[in-house]
Amino acid sequence: MWMLYARAPTPDVPVWPGRKWLALLDALAWPCLVAFIVIRSPLATGVAGPVVVALCILFAVRRGVRALWRNEQYRFSTWSLGVPLATLLALGALLKVAA
Repeated sequence: MWMLYARAPTPDVPVWPGRKWLALLDALAWPCLVAFIVIRSPLATGVAGPVVVALCILFAVRRGVRALWRNEQYRFSTWSLGVPLATLLALGALLKVAA
């Protein structure tokens, strides 16, 4: 038996001046960073590399459209992706200094 629970939709965020362009920068930065890492990878990616780059382009366009035209529903991903990455980098630097 499957139990399905409907979640309440997330409320719209307040829109302030400059949020649209900052959201567009955030929307394009992460997919471009992932595509850059895949392209510059020293490993042979085979067919997975171009597929990942194509998906990054698709996600960048989708996120860019939401950032520009549905800005009240756009959520910044720098907080959800950048903070854990910065924490890992700080932990790695701390371990390197301690060793």
